Amino acid sequence: MEIERIRNFSIIAHIDHGKTTLSDRLLHRTGTISERDMENQLLDSMDLEKERGITIKAHPVTMYYKAKDGKRYELNLIDTPGHVDFSYEVSRSLSACEGALLIVDAAQGVEAQTVANVNLAMNHNLTIIPVINKIDLPHADVDKAKQQLEEILAIPADDAVLASAKEGIGTEDVLEAIVRYVPHPVATDAPSLQALVFDSYFDSYRGVVTMIRVFNGRIKAGMSIKMLHSNKTVEVKEVGSFNPKPYKRDVLEEGETGYLSANIKTPSDVKIGDTLTDPRSPSSPLPGFKEIKPMVFSGIYPINSADYEHLKASLAKLQLNDSAFFFQAESSVALGFGFRCGFLGLLHLEIIQERLRREFNMDIIATYPSVVY
Repeated sequence: MEIERIRNFSIIAHIDHGKTTLSDRLLHRTGTISERDMENQLLDSMDLEKERGITIKAHPVTMYYKAKDGKRYELNLIDTPGHVDFSYEVSRSLSACEGALLIVDAAQGVEAQTVANVNLAMNHNLTIIPVINKIDLPHADVDKAKQQLEEILAIPADDAVLASAKEGIGTEDVLEAIVRYVPHPVATDAPSLQALVFDSYFDSYRGVVTMIRVFNGRIKAGMSIKMLHSNKTVEVKEVGSFNPKPYKRDVLEEGETGYLSANIKTPSDVKIGDTLTDPRSPSSPLPGFKEIKPMVFSGIYPINSADYEHLKASLAKLQLNDSAFFFQAESSVALGFGFRCGFLGLLHLEIIQERLRREFNMDIIATYPSVVY
């Protein structure tokens, strides 16, 4: 796909203003998923996300849309969390995009997290498209939402798209607005490949799978790439995109987002925000993200002391997927050997403990959380 027809965008909003529902609609409207596979919260693949009705991880998806001008566009959507505990996920996702859909609930108006996320998007110089959602609600007040957009966020309300993601109203207008207003990616003038790692996860068959956005050059299987942070050179085994499930592709071109698996075995080799480049003529690193400082600390100990190594490996895999999480070994007289862990907030702490129990079958004791001043 030519670079002029690629649009990379994310969806930002306060909690429960309808981000994930709108992304489900966009997937459905572009034919990325059929009616049969349609389920609510399609992008929230973790059980925890479905139960709590919140988004924890950022998910990239590639959609193809034939616009009214008759051309076919490739739209790469990165769904982001709304909770303040996961704002780091949001800033990582935004650095892979050129535009953002800002969703405002017609009944609630502009809220705290809306303002925080808009500031993040403006710092990344993104084009912001306002969408006023839930206009089908009986107590929706569109005029008030427009007024707040202008007064609190200084965003012109005339461009706002009116929609109801639940009822499927205005989905087409949202897609047209993305095609019209979001700028296409522009290649950097680097001598060789430049790709930004914005997320990664551990797959027991393929090792570490990294999600990337290609800023310059192209990536295909069989190439050697160098990770600037760890200074290691690895061979690419396969590349692909998500439509929500991962599928293999021959090549990821300039401006596209997708995943890459290489022979990376240890989670610590991959640093989120790292730049991948060509080992023969390396380019300079892309601006990454600022390191995030944990706010809440709690000790996590295995109930059975023989599980210590298993807990250590599980924490390393969680950290790979969530770089705001931090842990170091510690021991206590009463509980034996364990780890002191740092989190962004109490919700973050709860989610990590729950993921240890569910995904890794760990029996753990957690000490009372404390805040370090």
